[in-house]
Amino acid sequence: MVPIEIGPQFFRGDLRVLNRAGHETHAFLLVANPDLIAQILQLRRSGISNPILVLRAARDADNAAQALDAGADDDIVMPIRAVELKARINAVLRRAHGHAADSITIGEVTAFFDGRDPEVGGHRVKLSRREHKVFQQLVLNARKVTSKAAIYDAVYGMSDDQPFDKVIDVYICKIRKKIGQAAPSGYPYIETVHGRGYKFDTSEPDHGLRPVAAE
Repeated sequence: MVPIEIGPQFFRGDLRVLNRAGHETHAFLLVANPDLIAQILQLRRSGISNPILVLRAARDADNAAQALDAGADDDIVMPIRAVELKARINAVLRRAHGHAADSITIGEVTAFFDGRDPEVGGHRVKLSRREHKVFQQLVLNARKVTSKAAIYDAVYGMSDDQPFDKVIDVYICKIRKKIGQAAPSGYPYIETVHGRGYKFDTSEPDHGLRPVAAE
């Protein structure tokens, strides 16, 4: 996780810009403060569905209940290990996208929502950090078309280091090639939907897979 610090001035801007597709995968970690409830309400009233997790120094049942009622997804007492915090964020994200389990299997591919490398034909396929972020966005929206802009925002969103959007095409090509090489069928599972984006899916409902050359 690479956190980007925000302050009170963040809430004075137009929060609606965060409603662009792709931003919904960024979680807000709000430290308990006098303006906490107002901040949560402001995010939710702006139509923002991002996970909101509250971090507080000591257990406080009444204030935790108020935060959850205002729209927070979790209220956590610090200290907390990064591995648990990441798991809590992933749990909120996958449920928000309609996935109850920690993985999804499509054809020969088992994709995980907890950061593990996917398994293709029973074998692990190693992905780089950036490839993971791109693949995760496709997996969360499995069987649906995800625009390149949404993937770009999910990967680079609020980062100061934003490359040209063509970099997404490069990552898609690399992921597609790795999956296609590992799959017994040779099918890459990432379909280009021209003019709309990409879709993580099998070629046909009955899984009749056909090898397709990577772009």
